Amino acid sequence: MGVIGRKEAFLRVFATVFLVLTACLVGFDTQTKILFYSVVRKATYRDLNALFVLVWIDSAAAAYNLLQLFRCYLWPVSKEDLTSNYKYLAWGFYLLDQAAVYIVFAANSAAVQASMFAVTGESSLQWMKLCNRFTRFCTQTGVALLCGYFASIFMAVISSISAYNLFRFYSPNQFLLLKGK
Repeated sequence: MGVIGRKEAFLRVFATVFLVLTACLVGFDTQTKILFYSVVRKATYRDLNALFVLVWIDSAAAAYNLLQLFRCYLWPVSKEDLTSNYKYLAWGFYLLDQAAVYIVFAANSAAVQASMFAVTGESSLQWMKLCNRFTRFCTQTGVALLCGYFASIFMAVISSISAYNLFRFYSPNQFLLLKGK
């Protein structure tokens, strides 16, 4: 496994850890409060559809990164593999990495946007603020969303490595080397 392959594997491990951390922090986060002296209210990730979708998307992205990590270790790219057949696989890996990054980032952004209603409320729709009552739940969800953005950053770097692995087939032999005078 080359230097780029080791870096890609290292980044995939970090992305997987942050994706699993995000899914677990959101998925297992609950808080129960007694409201109005008799009504028991339990806040979970299922109360907000964006958090529910985030858990499933981050879990799927973590599984995808694990599969790609096993591919990095079981089938490292050598000089002999750099044929036109590998070019098609490189296109597939590049497109899958791009799709994974965009979907994880979009799910995180949707969860942040939906969570802002829990923080600020919406008086015109008569939605009350929930984070002033469920502070631990909201804090843990906020930390999880931050972890999700870190995972998105790691996956974006992985996607750029995947782009490098693809587009080196279409470049001269000395790709990204500065020309001497």
